[in-house]
Amino acid sequence: MRRSRPPGSAGDRHWRGSARLAVSCALVFCTMSLLVDWDAGSLTPLRALLWSTLSTAVCAVLLPQRVSAGPGWLAARTFLRRRIVRTDALATVRQYDGVSSHLVLRDVHGHRLELDPRVLAANPLIWHELDTGVRRSAERGTLRHGTDVLVRLGHRIDDETTQAVLRASGLS
Repeated sequence: MRRSRPPGSAGDRHWRGSARLAVSCALVFCTMSLLVDWDAGSLTPLRALLWSTLSTAVCAVLLPQRVSAGPGWLAARTFLRRRIVRTDALATVRQYDGVSSHLVLRDVHGHRLELDPRVLAANPLIWHELDTGVRRSAERGTLRHGTDVLVRLGHRIDDETTQAVLRASGLS
């Protein structure tokens, strides 16, 4: 059996479920649009191709990026490309809030990665790899901006983890 990521790396454990949901939504959209078009009597091969293409676009939009991390690196793979950043050589970390909160990591080599902070909260192993890399960056002096963002994010992740443990044990 072939592994999809390098040995010793951590991956998003919820990605498969999210990907399955994205594909299911695209298939439902395709099926419903084809059925409505067929029922109206206007389904042609060209229109079927159009609905299939639109369904593929829906899948591409809904498909989440696949995040993985290892010693000194963090990667995010989307439908079309893979971005990787060196966490042990980070230069800046910024968090943008709004409708879709995201974290932007830049390393000294010029690589840039955008990441949903909920992925870090849901995957402690990825958070651990990022935190370890950030500490190395701070020790080396490459991380100039964003330590406060990561401290706040770390506190939030720790609070969420504590609440989950208390709920699971019945104490909260």
